[in-house]
Parts: sequence; C-alpha cells; structure tokens
Amino acid sequence: MIDFALLGCAAFLAGLVDAVVGGGGLIQVPVLFSVFPREIPATLLGTSKFAGIFGTGAAAVNYARKVRVAWSAAAPAAVSALLLSFAGAYTVTKVPADFVRTLLPFVLVAVAVYTFRKKDFGSVHAPLHSGSTERWVALGIGAAIGFYDGFFGPGTGSFLLFLYVRFFGFDFLSASAAAKVVNVACNLSALMWFGYSGHILWQLGLLMAVCQVAGSLVGTRLAIKHGSAFVRKLFLVVVSLLIVKTSYDAIVKW
Repeated sequence: MIDFALLGCAAFLAGLVDAVVGGGGLIQVPVLFSVFPREIPATLLGTSKFAGIFGTGAAAVNYARKVRVAWSAAAPAAVSALLLSFAGAYTVTKVPADFVRTLLPFVLVAVAVYTFRKKDFGSVHAPLHSGSTERWVALGIGAAIGFYDGFFGPGTGSFLLFLYVRFFGFDFLSASAAAKVVNVACNLSALMWFGYSGHILWQLGLLMAVCQVAGSLVGTRLAIKHGSAFVRKLFLVVVSLLIVKTSYDAIVKW
C-alpha cells in the first residue's frame, strides 16, 4: 500500500508539472523504476504512458475551456506527430539512440540559455504566421517532435513549449495549451504500441491515471491563474532538471 501511495503522489505531481510545462516523466518514471526494479522497462514505460495520456488529455480539455487554443497551429502538428512517432519508434529498433543521448544535454543548455537571456521571451502573445505558412510550420514541428518522441522521448513536452514560443510567437500560456494537444497525439501513438505488445500494468495504470488527472487540473489552474511569467519560471526549472538528468544518463551510458 505504501508503494501504491508513493506512485499515486508521483503521478499527481507529474500531472501537475506536465500540465504546465511538460517534463512530468522526470518525476513519474524514476519512481516506477524504483518501486518495480525487476519489472521489464518497456512495461513500466507503457504504464507511465497510459497514465500520462489521461493527465495530458485532461490538461488539454481544461486549457481549451479557459484559454484560446490555436487549433490552426496545434491540429496539423498533432497529426504529423502521431504519424512520425511510429516512424521514430520503428527507427530506434534499427538504429541505436546513443548519439541523441549524448547530444541532448547540449541542446537543453542552449534552450535554457536562450530563454534566460531573452527576458521578454514568451511574455507577449504575438503570432508570427497565418494561413498555409502556419500549417506548414506546424506540420514540420509536429513531425520533428513526433519522431523524437518515438525515437528517444525525454523532454518532449518542454521542447514543444519552447518551439511554439520561438517559432510561432506565442506567449508561454498559449504555447502550453497548444503543446498539450500535440502531446496527446505523441502519447497516443506510443500507447497503441505498448498496448498491442502487452506492456501495460492496467490496474496500476488506472490508479495513476486518476492521480495524473487530479494533478493536471491543479496544474492548468495554476498556469491560467498566474499566467505566462509563472509558466516561464517553471519551464526554466524543469529544463535545468532535464539537463542534469540527461547529462547523468549520457555519462552512465558512455
């Protein structure tokens, strides 16, 4: 019971953080691996994805009720992310992801430095594109993020948030709302594979899904209440933690 309570708390916190800036896996996945050290990794990742899609879905719905979601930028990206996530998952079975593991900390440092130095980054909602240009940019971002999520995965939600601010001119709050739609597509694609291959602990996944939804509702309310400045600060915290985590993984793997 203590283990399940711990996993429930981890899922709640993961849902809260993920709803705001992504990166909930930093909390949820390590706890799963520590509680079930002898379980097949794919099963733990599948269970995490199963819980995560409920939390991300709840966040997307909650944002849609309170914030204007830029569907013209979110929907095309979601479609291409869904398709390319399968391609990424297939590729990782053929090509080792070691080079991505090594490169990722440097990419995250660049993202953190860029965001920190530009004090007004994501503070104003000033969309840069419209019409066909917006759709093509969205398709490109969705394809790149979808492939990355299927191929490797860490920090997908945070990368999406950054890209929507950087390449669409969204503020952090609007970017977070759009990113959740694309994130649902990424999670759905991975979940279909994990479910088909039998790598989900269904009862545990349902428990964690309930906690994820509760956390995501709290997270979206905090983001909407405190606005883009709050999202920006939490984004920098999560990216910093991702830098530490991915650097450690790269060193251990090397």
